[in-house]
Amino acid sequence: MTNTQVTLIQIDNYGPWTVTPEPRREVDLQTLQSRLYADLSQLFGNREGYVFFTRFDNMIAVTNGLDADAHALIQESVGNRYPVTVSLGVEADASPAAALGRATTHLQDAGSAQDAARTEILSGAPLAEEDRADDDVQIAHFDVNDATGKYTDQLNEFDSFIRIEQGYASLMRYMREAHDALSFFVGGDNVIAVCPAMDEADYRDAIDHVRDEVSVELKVGVGRSRNAQGAGMDAKHALETCRHDNTDVEFR
Repeated sequence: MTNTQVTLIQIDNYGPWTVTPEPRREVDLQTLQSRLYADLSQLFGNREGYVFFTRFDNMIAVTNGLDADAHALIQESVGNRYPVTVSLGVEADASPAAALGRATTHLQDAGSAQDAARTEILSGAPLAEEDRADDDVQIAHFDVNDATGKYTDQLNEFDSFIRIEQGYASLMRYMREAHDALSFFVGGDNVIAVCPAMDEADYRDAIDHVRDEVSVELKVGVGRSRNAQGAGMDAKHALETCRHDNTDVEFR
């Protein structure tokens, strides 16, 4: 059984800040968001975690191994570098979606995301070290079959992007609804999913669903480990086996 620790990262009072004292230039907001994501990716990544950008003002991290003190240090670092602060909700569960749901509730119970008085909340229950196991995190790395040949080298970039996004949207919905997994587009033609204890048949069903719904063909490598980066690297190696052996699903 998996036991995924999920951290919801929410920029405090971000909407009002973007228009105070007057609307800020979109280019400046996009720059701030991208730099904050990059810094958070490194801050969590240095501690074996993964961060996914979702809507940028809200981000989701897989943080097995990070305790409350580590989360507080990350908050402090952001507060020292940026004109905005972040609140963090933390929970763990066999279901990644359930963990995210409870992490979200922690922040919602503390106040609105646009409440100027609700800042730098750190709430939740990180996994105790004695409760951790070597297979707590299951990561699946999906890749579109021959995306370069079918899309990049054949279509203009925007139409290629539409095709890849259709595959991502179909996979994201299916994995959430069927398995309580959380799937994230990570660039190119790649999607990383944070999963419960799914087996080969479950992944084949997901691949078949996307092919039947939007005619995008996928393959997937799956890894299990004590933390997100360990599971993610195993998933990458399993995906390389798919490419080498021309298979659809591989575990490592």
